[in-house]
Amino acid sequence: MTITTALATFAVMVGLLTLTPGLDTALILRTSALGHRRKAVGVVLGIQAGTMVWGILTAAGVTALLTASQLAYDVLRWAGAAYLVWMGARMIVDTLRRRTAEAADAGEVVVAGADSLAAGFRQGALTNLLNPKVGAFYVAVLPNFIPAGAQPLLLGVALAGTHVLLGLVWSSVLVVLARALRAQLARPRARRVLDRLTGTVVAAFGIKLALGDQ
Repeated sequence: MTITTALATFAVMVGLLTLTPGLDTALILRTSALGHRRKAVGVVLGIQAGTMVWGILTAAGVTALLTASQLAYDVLRWAGAAYLVWMGARMIVDTLRRRTAEAADAGEVVVAGADSLAAGFRQGALTNLLNPKVGAFYVAVLPNFIPAGAQPLLLGVALAGTHVLLGLVWSSVLVVLARALRAQLARPRARRVLDRLTGTVVAAFGIKLALGDQ
């Protein structure tokens, strides 16, 4: 396998994975649809930064600890599960506390919460980095795309960079789509439904992470 073939094959595989709806898709759509432009960009950048970190650590051999050490995997798995369940539950609880009856009657579009790039980046990065299955995926897959004689670290970074690039392109499509629906999804009633749905998806991912196969 040549380096060019490795990059092309890896791009096809992770491209298909990127298109598969999941936790990242839910977070990006929800944040962008509510009019949080800077925070949505932060979420996207945070997720992709986490992906790049996993790729670099895998190429450097560090994340092999996740497959070699049961304790390391379990600690990260439970930390990630707790974070996702907390984040999902907070979204749902916030909808119960929100008082938007007057805005709903007036037909106003409500965009609550801070539109912070840093907050979005932190949320996206933590969601990615606290998911040991991402690291386990890279440990299992990445070495198969590094041909004999290639520099593992350099090619590992290139492969992870390919994944990040595809993720940025698809995330941009999601942001544009969500913003096109912003007028409908940011209304108080629609926002409560969106937050409850996203919160349920996020919490479910956390529960699945806690109880899922290793």
